[in-house]
Amino acid sequence: MAGLTDLLNLDLSDRTGKIIAEYIWVGDTGMDVRSKARTLAGPVDDPSKLPKWNFDGSSTGQATGDDSEVILRPQAIFRDPFRKGNNILVICDCYAPNGDPIPSNKRYTAEKIFSHPDVKAEEPWYGIEQEYTLLQKDTNWPIGWPLGGYPGPQGPYYCAAGAEKSYGRDIVDAHYKACLYAGISIGGINAEVMPGQWEFQVGPSVGIAAGDQLWAARYILERITEIAGVVVSFDPKPIPGEWNGAGAHTNYSTKSMRGDGGYEVIKKAIKKLGARHTEHIAAYGEGNERRLTGRHETADINTFVWGVANRGASVRVGRDTEKEGKGYFEDRRPASNMDPYVVTSMIAETTILWETTLSNGSTK
Repeated sequence: MAGLTDLLNLDLSDRTGKIIAEYIWVGDTGMDVRSKARTLAGPVDDPSKLPKWNFDGSSTGQATGDDSEVILRPQAIFRDPFRKGNNILVICDCYAPNGDPIPSNKRYTAEKIFSHPDVKAEEPWYGIEQEYTLLQKDTNWPIGWPLGGYPGPQGPYYCAAGAEKSYGRDIVDAHYKACLYAGISIGGINAEVMPGQWEFQVGPSVGIAAGDQLWAARYILERITEIAGVVVSFDPKPIPGEWNGAGAHTNYSTKSMRGDGGYEVIKKAIKKLGARHTEHIAAYGEGNERRLTGRHETADINTFVWGVANRGASVRVGRDTEKEGKGYFEDRRPASNMDPYVVTSMIAETTILWETTLSNGSTK
C-alpha cells in the first residue's frame, strides 16, 4: 500500500507527457501569495505560450461577487522544486475581463517603466536582501525563543552556528536549494541579528525580473514553512524594543554607474532619491515607521542621509565603489514587506527618468 509520501513523490514522466503548472499571483493585501494548479499537455518554457486562466476574485478581495472573474496572465516560469520533473511554477499578474490591470497588479506599472527606452538602455541591476522572521505556528513567537520570554541580548546570533544561537537552519537551507533548483538567482543566505530572523538575497537581476524572482522566492518560502509547520513573517518590526527590524535592502546600479565615472552618476542619483524621500517612504512598505527609528542599523524615517559604509544611513555606498569610482549603492529604506515591483521600478524612475527642478527653473 502506497503511503502519502510515496504518492507525493510519484514520478509521472514514465506514465504521461503531461505536466502540472502552478499559477501564482499576489493577492489583495499585497503580501498574500495565492496559487492554483492546472494540467498542461506537455512541457512549456515560454510564458507567452501558456494559456491565460482566471480565478474568483471575490474570494481574494480583488473583485466583487457580482463580477468576480479575474484574469491571470502568465509572465515568468520557474522549475517546480516540489513536484520536480518538467512541472513549473508560473508567476502571473491580474487583469479585469476588459483587459485593464486590477488595482493590486503592481507589475503592470513596473513593466511600463522598465520598458521605457531610457531605462532599458541603462540596464538596471538589482540585488534584494530579503529579511524575514520564523515564528512558532500556535504562538506567533519567534522560533527558538522561550514561550512568553526572551533570549539573551543581540550579539551572538548574526551569522552564528550552534543550537543555542541558530534557529531554523533546516528551513533556510531547504529554501536556498529549492530556489536554486527553480532557477532563481538567489545569491546567498545568512542568519540575522535577531534570533529566528534570516535573510536571503536575490540578484543580480535585470529590470522586471527582480520582482518576478523575489515573488517566486517568497512563494517557495511560504510553501516550505507550510510543510515545516512554521509561520514566516515579513513584518518590518515583529518584536518591539531592542531587537532589529526586518528590511529588504535594495542594491542598485545602472550601466552608467558601472562604467568609468560611475561614482558621479551614483551621487546624482542619490541626490534625486533624497529629493523624493517622502514619496519613496510612502511606497516602501507598511509599518516601516516602527523599523526606521534611527536605531538598530536604520536612519530615521523622516530624515534622508547617505554615506560610505554607513549602515545607519538611508542609502549606503560601499567602500569598493568609492575606491574604484564606479559600482552600485544600497537603498536601506525598503521594509521586508515591500512590493519588489513597486520599489525596483520607483528607484529606476527616480534615478533615470525623473528630473529635479532647480531654483533658477532649469532641470538636471
